[in-house]
Amino acid sequence: MDTFRFGTVDYTVFMGGTILSIAIGLYFGWIKKTKKTVEPETSSASESPEITMPNFGSKKMNEYLMGSGNLKVFPVAMSLIASFISGVAILGTPSEIYNYGTQYFLIVVAIAIQGLVVSYIYLPVFSALQVRSSYEYLGMRFHPVIRNIVSIMFVIEVLLYTPFVVYVPALALNQASGLDIHIIEVVTIVVCVIYTLLGGLKAVVHTDIWQVAIMFVSVLVVAILATCNITDMGEFFESLEAGGRLIIGNIDPSPFVRNTVWSVVIGGSFYWTSIAAVHQTMVHRYMSLPNLRMVRTSIAYFVVGAVIFYTVLSFLGLLIFHMYKDCDPLSAGHIMVGDLNCISIRRAIIHLHYFRSAQNNDQLVPLFVVQSVGHIYGMPGLFIAGLFGAGLSSLSVAFNSTSLVILQDIVRGCFKMQPGERTSTIIVKSTIVIMGVVIFGSVILLEKVNGILSICMSLVSIATSSTFGIFTLGMLIPWANTVGTLVGGIASFFLTAWITFGTQIAAASGQLLTHKLPMSLEGCTGNVTAPEVVAVDEEQVFPLYRLSFQWINPIGVLTVVIVGSLVSLVTRPTDIKSLHSDLISPVIHRFLPKECFKQRNPHKNAGNDISTIT
Repeated sequence: MDTFRFGTVDYTVFMGGTILSIAIGLYFGWIKKTKKTVEPETSSASESPEITMPNFGSKKMNEYLMGSGNLKVFPVAMSLIASFISGVAILGTPSEIYNYGTQYFLIVVAIAIQGLVVSYIYLPVFSALQVRSSYEYLGMRFHPVIRNIVSIMFVIEVLLYTPFVVYVPALALNQASGLDIHIIEVVTIVVCVIYTLLGGLKAVVHTDIWQVAIMFVSVLVVAILATCNITDMGEFFESLEAGGRLIIGNIDPSPFVRNTVWSVVIGGSFYWTSIAAVHQTMVHRYMSLPNLRMVRTSIAYFVVGAVIFYTVLSFLGLLIFHMYKDCDPLSAGHIMVGDLNCISIRRAIIHLHYFRSAQNNDQLVPLFVVQSVGHIYGMPGLFIAGLFGAGLSSLSVAFNSTSLVILQDIVRGCFKMQPGERTSTIIVKSTIVIMGVVIFGSVILLEKVNGILSICMSLVSIATSSTFGIFTLGMLIPWANTVGTLVGGIASFFLTAWITFGTQIAAASGQLLTHKLPMSLEGCTGNVTAPEVVAVDEEQVFPLYRLSFQWINPIGVLTVVIVGSLVSLVTRPTDIKSLHSDLISPVIHRFLPKECFKQRNPHKNAGNDISTIT
């Protein structure tokens, strides 16, 4: 990677894809919108969804933040994929398969399960209430303080995560082109700020279509070309079998094994549902569609697209192993340990237990691309364009959704202010600009302070499980009250934090091993020495610190539900008759008919009177 540099064709492909992506966003979000405002005959049709959908005080703000709730299924589905799959996933998933085998491929089953769970358990509640922000639900179901806390947690979470979304593609482009990494980061952020600022949700959603296409094509073409280089497919699968990478039916019941059928399917289902069901970046797009049927259709497209994407990424991991089966590039020193502690961000989120082992695996996929198809003009440029597009899509999604939360949940919900159209516009657009500045500053901090990545990603993962548990408690446990929810959320946060940080400390002190599958160095040229394997007795480590990372999210979610339910029962549980039926998931209605609920507008803070919950 140090000796490779972009050629003219690579720059052309990369710049062409990036410029076209920006142009699409500006056209759909700004130019096309301006044309519509000049043509009065088209306005009546576009206004019809607003009849039932609450707006932000003006048609312009509703158009800017929600697309007037009248977007199309396919663009939203592509935007969901962009929210779900980032550049760090493109780098992290093949590395997981390379190091630990194909058992992780069962994550596609978890993705399919979360699609069904979201569509039929959580989504109907948001659709019935017509919320703009998912956190509005918490203000209706519990005391507004719950909404305030969780919405502020979301903003902090975004500010912790997005710097790494910028850093990963910037690092890859820096390695391939030699351009200054700070210039790349500034350009990435400025580009996102411009088209999000000018076009709003429509610009973000339509730009995501092109960016997802670039992401998928770049990975698919690399996988196809690398496959064509294999002369004997029988030998290919034999090498995978000999290397122990073909693992698909590990039913070991031990919770300490990294990837098993149970941990990947169950743990993965919890983790991806916690993102897709209640996270504002996803709910924001659900609510931009006119009706529940269209949202479910977009989720179906999203699930199919995500499954195909992860299938290709997993196969790419096998291709990488086949190429390096006789000489692991990390052990051989082909991937150098740099001062920036370059780490795959996606892996850092889900591999909190093995932080040290994740070093420089973010360079594995780019190295493979350069060495396998780098001789083909334009291929490195196409792949980096895919990573760059993934970063742009994730960043623009974060800008758009966070600006909505700032206006709707913090300004209006927390501070009880009711700004007019002009003030709301200033708040939203100022939020986007300020976020851009803060994110760039955070990226600089990331590069200067070793170890901060581990802490930030841990906090993001912890907050995600606690937040999902709070929503689950509210939608599935009718008697849950504010006190129980608050106690359950705090218990979950501190329990998962204890396990996560305790595990990292144990790993950093050498008490835990990474348990990577064996790699060979027999085919390496030069004087290459295998790294020394240190014997460690992990049985002496506290059991919770040895858990597979896959179980952390389920533990956090279930802690909220169990503790919250029990505390609610002993602190004057919520009277079901004080709740509107729309606040409870339809799956509970099978056991509690609507007659059991109080039929009044949930927007009037149903079930949230302090006297009934304390």
